[in-house]
Amino acid sequence: MTDDILAPRGLAQRIALVLGLVLVIIGLLNTLPSIPGLDKAVTRIFGDGVVIRRFSYEYLFPLTFVMMMIVVALEHSFARAWRGRGALKHGLGLAMDIALVTMAVVIAASYLIEIDSVCLIDRITGERQALIAKALQEEIEFAEMMGLPAPTSVDDPSCIRTLGLWIFPVVACAIAVFLGYNVRVWGFPLVAVAILVASYTLLTVLIWYVFGADDMNKYMVTKLGGEPRQLLDGRPNMQDILVNNAQGLLGRFMNILLNTVFPYIVLGSLFGVSAGGRSLIKIAFLWTRKLRGGPAHAAIVSSAMFGTISGGPVVNVLSTGVLTIPMMLKRGFNKAFAGGIEAAASSGGQIMPPVMGVAAFVLSAMTVVPYREVIIAAILPAVAYFGCLFLSVVFQARKQGIEAVGEVPADMRLTGEDRLHLVMIFAPIFLILVLLITPKEAVGCGPLAGLWGIEQVFDSGNCRAVNLPWLLELFQNSAGDAGSAGWWATALLVILFFLDREIRRRPGKIVTALAEAGTLLSRLYLMFLAVSVIDFCLNLTGLSNYIAVDIIGWLRGSGGMIGENGLFLFVALAATMVMAILLGMGMPTVPAYLNVALLMGPMLAGLGIAQFTAHMFIFYFAVASAITPPVAIAAFAAASITKADPMRTGVASVRAGIVIFVTPFIFAYYPELLLIEAAQLNPLPGGDRYLPGMDGSIHPLALALVFARVLLALYLIASVLARFETRPLGRGELILRLALAVLVLAKSPLISVAAVIASLALLAWHRMGPGRGSGRLVEQTG
Repeated sequence: MTDDILAPRGLAQRIALVLGLVLVIIGLLNTLPSIPGLDKAVTRIFGDGVVIRRFSYEYLFPLTFVMMMIVVALEHSFARAWRGRGALKHGLGLAMDIALVTMAVVIAASYLIEIDSVCLIDRITGERQALIAKALQEEIEFAEMMGLPAPTSVDDPSCIRTLGLWIFPVVACAIAVFLGYNVRVWGFPLVAVAILVASYTLLTVLIWYVFGADDMNKYMVTKLGGEPRQLLDGRPNMQDILVNNAQGLLGRFMNILLNTVFPYIVLGSLFGVSAGGRSLIKIAFLWTRKLRGGPAHAAIVSSAMFGTISGGPVVNVLSTGVLTIPMMLKRGFNKAFAGGIEAAASSGGQIMPPVMGVAAFVLSAMTVVPYREVIIAAILPAVAYFGCLFLSVVFQARKQGIEAVGEVPADMRLTGEDRLHLVMIFAPIFLILVLLITPKEAVGCGPLAGLWGIEQVFDSGNCRAVNLPWLLELFQNSAGDAGSAGWWATALLVILFFLDREIRRRPGKIVTALAEAGTLLSRLYLMFLAVSVIDFCLNLTGLSNYIAVDIIGWLRGSGGMIGENGLFLFVALAATMVMAILLGMGMPTVPAYLNVALLMGPMLAGLGIAQFTAHMFIFYFAVASAITPPVAIAAFAAASITKADPMRTGVASVRAGIVIFVTPFIFAYYPELLLIEAAQLNPLPGGDRYLPGMDGSIHPLALALVFARVLLALYLIASVLARFETRPLGRGELILRLALAVLVLAKSPLISVAAVIASLALLAWHRMGPGRGSGRLVEQTG
């Protein structure tokens, strides 16, 4: 093992890194893309049944789960944290560490015992083989009787020997331990939501058991079965918590993490090893040095580029902010504004294609929309967001009289080493883009196909290539697949690393980065366990569906569907926004998004918003929670660098990044801005396929006109928040600009066109007119 892993950490943490490295090796093998001829070669060498990729989930999930929880216990040990705080507390900490590992093993074993495709106890006793043989014989006899081909396999029979009633204490103890450890690793807010939802579930089950369901409010009872009432009726639900692929503890979130997100977690960890952060800032400074904002614009550009590979606002702030914030302060920007811009730009990394962090991959899985379409949908909102940040800097620079730098300081000049670092960053991202945006069916169907000797088959106007060369077949296998794109980008980055002199001198840094990716993966899944509890409880109680049905019924009675009454829709969207921000305070974006998506997603879809658009709406506000006071984690990270008041920094970040609060409302009313068909689908059953006025396609001219109105509205809003354009804005002009920004986005063409004309006239008057009417001056340092 390398020196990087062995020093200077404690024994437990070194073991955690080694296990993390093993996890990464298993994960990289599991997500290995389809290489032509590889699977056949493995079968030829080792025989049938041996695989080196895409392992069987029934065994992969419990094995990796146990390893993850051991890593968490070693890395975030209660006993180590409470050492020196008394024998009793240290003993309790040690008990928690042992409990986490023990319950992980118990849950993994219970999973193998209960899942029908394994039935561990039945396999050990030999009963399963006998049961399968009997079922197969019956199927063969039936086929012979009906004159059908004899089957060679049967569906998995149900397990005979299971946990029985022991499943109740096993699941209850496991959930308690997992939630307790989440407090240690991820903080109380996430666990508080899970405890609240789980407590509601237990209470409603007990009310049903004691009083029955007759004449009871649907929110007060959760039925487990019919009469006579027995808690034993809840056993199938407990089994679901263990083995359900959709909402179990080892279900869809484990699948998302191991099969899709995994390569990107490794990629982000490897990017952290490179010295590309400073090189990004240099090139961003060179691009923006002739603008008034100078280093503030450089902070936006570098944070956008770095954020798309890190995906974490706090990590982004601490990586780029340590360089950009001092530059902004040196140029004369006040501390709160400098910290606010950095926090807003870093948070925007999560909405910046092509790599938008774990939450975007979860959104893709939740909505069953390919990740390639998610990044297409994120393009225009990202342009609007970072464009508005640019405007905020321009107005603030004018306000404070800051001029462009122009010349390039010696420490900002690009060196050959910087160019190498930039290649190491942009080449993997470019590869991801190429693989994601290329449809599989398009490979080999271009005009140059004849040069490769490719045979093209046309069916109903669609092209299909056959006898592809090995390299093109390899490309086709990975095209359009997010997991494969991330895997190849990771492999490319590892190769490029060896062009770096520092990496060649200390290659152990790569091994350490891979190991740390494994520990991050472990922490992430601990977080997903808490979200899984929320997901299961909401499904069991039906709470989210009850809320959706009742609110939709009320709004329908009031004419509150899209196209009928926009005011009611706005109220519902605003309520969802508030919930997303409140539930997101102090917690990562993933649980913030998932909690609200599980609770409020059905309601938004029921209002006539496409499911994908509803999830994008919630996702944006989950991201926004990182800069929203009073618990603005990205702003607080920036304040630790500026030494400014954290709350003032949080307010400044909201003012700078206000568009992240506005944009979701815009694409809720104008889903065509998301550029994909999924955003225009009608979620209501029995109606047209598409939303009213939509046909599933993009109309460039109409889209351009809508986006131009959006940009005009955001320009007006940015100037209002800065209270400055080319000169200070008076109170009356502030109110007028804000009103026009709203009217410019009106659905009515008559209102929006009039508002656009009035806005352009106001902007022309402001630029050409004298200082009268501007009201009292705004403080230059505000």
